[in-house]
This record gives sequence, structure tokens and C-alpha cells, in this order.
Amino acid sequence: MHLAYPAVLAALLFCTGLYGVLARRNAILVLMSVELMLNAVNLNLVAFDAWLSRAAEDTLHSGQALALFTIAVAAAEIGIGLAIVLAVYRNRGTSDIDRLRDTAEGHDPDEPDSDATGRALPAPAAGEKAEATA
Repeated sequence: MHLAYPAVLAALLFCTGLYGVLARRNAILVLMSVELMLNAVNLNLVAFDAWLSRAAEDTLHSGQALALFTIAVAAAEIGIGLAIVLAVYRNRGTSDIDRLRDTAEGHDPDEPDSDATGRALPAPAAGEKAEATA
């Protein structure tokens, strides 16, 4: 088999994973897209290892060893990532990345504005404009 076939397949897998990371709103789907990208890297590692071992008649198989290392890193990433997503879902009630970004910036539309000490500011009286505090 030619090297071009697995290389093109890996490029397609990687591009699909990249699109999933950039376009998805759900944190679980983003983690799955990262897994797809890592599997594309694994496919390239094994394909180039097989191609180089045939060309140089080397039996070290370092590409396959690196693929196993990548699989171990991916398993750890999924375990920790899912634990974080579940903890955030329990606390916030959503796994939507845009909503999580809003809460991380300190902007929660349900809570009143607060000053630097964390105390709630009084609501502006009728007819007054709320002043922006820095």
C-alpha cells in the first residue's frame, strides 16, 4: 500500500476534528473532536513507521511506540476532561461552551452587579442611568 492513502485519510480525520473543535458548542463534542485529531496523528505515526521500516529495514518501530504513548495521553485527557465537564455541568447546569465563557468572565445576567469587594450594588432609581464602574 502506498504512503499517500493513510496520509490522506489522516489529513481528512485531522481536518474533521479541527472543524469539530472550532465549530462545536458542546464540551463533550469538543473532546471527541480532539480524540479524532489524536487518532489522525496515530495513523500518521504508524504509516510512516511502516514506510520507513521498509525503506531502511529497521525493526525498531518507534512510530508504533509513539502511537501507544499518544493513546495513553489521549485516555488520560478524556478521563480528566470528562471529569471537568461533569463537574462544570453539575455546578452550572450546562455544558455549552459559550455560556461557560460568559460565566468565566464574571458576567452572570441573573445576578446583580457587584463592586470590587463582592457586595451587591444598589439598583439605580427610576429615571437614573446605571454608571459603569471600573
